[in-house]
Amino acid sequence: MTVSEATRLRIEELCNEKGINFCRLATVCGIPYTTVKSIIYNQSKNPGITTIKKICDGLDISISEFFDTDTFRNLEQEIK
Repeated sequence: MTVSEATRLRIEELCNEKGINFCRLATVCGIPYTTVKSIIYNQSKNPGITTIKKICDGLDISISEFFDTDTFRNLEQEIK
């Protein structure tokens, strides 16, 4: 699994936990829906940390909470 795939999965997980859809996520985060859509549909291979921080702010979680999951802890090294 790549970092972008893990990011997508984490966003989906958090939206499910909060009971919001991706359109609502974009609104509460103050980012364009097209940005969220590009991450979710794997069009954005490298979502920026600023975008992820805005998503965290909108979901009322910290960056460390976002990345503190088994999915991120178990990622394989991408540079070999």
